Amino acid sequence: MTALSENPKSGAGRTTISVDAMGGDRGPAAVVAGISRSAKVNPDIRFILHGPKATLEKLVAKKKPLAGRVEIRDAQDVVSMEDKPSHVMRNGKATSMWSAIDSVRAKEADVCVSCGNTGALMMLSVVRLRKLPGVNRPAIAVLWPSRSAQGFNIMLDVGADIRADEQDLLQYALMGASYARNGMELKRPRIGLLNVGTEEHKGRAELKLAHDLITQNADAAEFDFVGFVEGGDIPGDVADVIITDGFTGNIALKTGEGTASLIGSLLREAFKYSPLSRLAALLAYTSLNRLNERIDPRRVNGGVFLGLNGTVVKSHGSADATGVSAAVKLAFKLSQSGFSEKLAARVASAVSLPQDDPMSKDNNGTTS
Repeated sequence: MTALSENPKSGAGRTTISVDAMGGDRGPAAVVAGISRSAKVNPDIRFILHGPKATLEKLVAKKKPLAGRVEIRDAQDVVSMEDKPSHVMRNGKATSMWSAIDSVRAKEADVCVSCGNTGALMMLSVVRLRKLPGVNRPAIAVLWPSRSAQGFNIMLDVGADIRADEQDLLQYALMGASYARNGMELKRPRIGLLNVGTEEHKGRAELKLAHDLITQNADAAEFDFVGFVEGGDIPGDVADVIITDGFTGNIALKTGEGTASLIGSLLREAFKYSPLSRLAALLAYTSLNRLNERIDPRRVNGGVFLGLNGTVVKSHGSADATGVSAAVKLAFKLSQSGFSEKLAARVASAVSLPQDDPMSKDNNGTTS
């Protein structure tokens, strides 16, 4: 099951993806291998690859699917995982990350993909691409394997900003609904607000205020608000979009990844315990592979930065070729769906959404 719609936008042609080849834990070889996988299965993708030219030329030359489909932009400096975002802003103009984002800013590419430092990538994206009018804090949205009909839920924010007040959480709900509607073809997505309990009296003050704001704007923004949800609902089927602040979301994300890794390790240990258990593993091979694909975080790799004048996909820093290819696939689908333009239109209309009366009319007498 694919997490995003396969239907391209009308008249869509080739998509150019700007890729930061440096900054990931596995180096440029994994990035080049990942984009090569994508190029092999999708003839409508071309790439602008950013990094040391001499190094990248050698890697690209070894991948036949990339022949004639990659433009290399020489960028000698690299943003490391330890670099502070403020340092990158002052001294990072020669880095592959800066170059990759600027290709989207210059309209040379449709989407930027990077495995690099999340904080630096977000700060550079905000400064170089600028926030959409009406957006206070951009957010990172990720796909989370779930029991819902589409197989995935969306959660945001997962680390763009550790703080979020009630107005920010309302904007996250609007952007998350747009992502679900345009990316997963959910005409009326269900939105849940993450809290320590489902009762309306629980939680911090900003959560209670956000609950009221989202309730007031749900009909006008064409989504269903299911109210407060708990951590156990993130992979459940109660809501399609889970809204939270970046601090809580990032901890939940890392906990989920760690739990999936632990389950995989425990299963491998269990099936190696005895000759009989090894035989059981052989008999269950197909089912185990299906389970592994379902919970493998590499296959839903890629957090989307929402609220910017351009689309940026943040790949996991430790992504291998499979993970990079998944992030490229996500970037391609978002570009083909016209997501960036639709999100901008949704946010623009949301600026005038009612804060008190959800049924206020526009000048034509229709709801916004």
